Amino acid sequence: MTFENLLTTAENGIMTITINRPDKLNALNKKTVKEIGQAIKNAESDTTVKAIIITGSGQKSFVAGADISEFVGLSIEQGKALAQAGQNVFRSIETCSKPVVAAVNGFALGGGCELSMACHIRIASENVKFGQPEVNLGLIAGYGGTQRLIQYIGKTKATELHMTGDLINAEQALHLGLVNYVVPQDQLIATAVALLEKIKTKSPKAITGVINSVNAYFENNLDGFKAEIEEFGKCFATEDFKEGTTAFIEKRKANFTGK
Repeated sequence: MTFENLLTTAENGIMTITINRPDKLNALNKKTVKEIGQAIKNAESDTTVKAIIITGSGQKSFVAGADISEFVGLSIEQGKALAQAGQNVFRSIETCSKPVVAAVNGFALGGGCELSMACHIRIASENVKFGQPEVNLGLIAGYGGTQRLIQYIGKTKATELHMTGDLINAEQALHLGLVNYVVPQDQLIATAVALLEKIKTKSPKAITGVINSVNAYFENNLDGFKAEIEEFGKCFATEDFKEGTTAFIEKRKANFTGK
């Protein structure tokens, strides 16, 4: 199947999904999110695919956030629908019966950080920057970021990163437990493949059992995902959101008023 914003290849039972919008630093627009969902669905149904890698094109960015231009002018309900669609796709990655590794090759900001966290394992190149900077736009994370970051690094640090919008580098992410490995960029895909080759030698049913059981530990947090959708949607009715997105597009610093 041919995608507009993704490249997909399969070799030795490993499907590699590459977000391919390098001119936009692989930012996630609605079409790209939808295509990711379809690619995961295709991989699930393809019996020749045993494992999946998700990465970004180029050497600078995994996914540098969402396509903010699509956010402008949305109502509360439209904002909630946007969050729900993103959460549905990222949840399909998290619950995929086959192991999914994020090969994070550069900026993983906003939706990019959320996409990486939806994967079962994360391997980062040395130049990576992670962050949830949505507050700089008068927004909060909407694709599961408020929930998954807590799961990986704990409430205290996750709350700080969501509130400040600060970025962390690869070594900090490794120290905090957000990523499994940090490697030179030219070894990123090879490391992901080697890890998946090891996992492929195990029982596929057992691997699915691991995925389901690990996810079950956090099932009581699903109400948090619903709360995130509600709060994300509300942001679209604020003056701060309008100011944040306008400032982003105009490449200037936002002046928030709390309205």
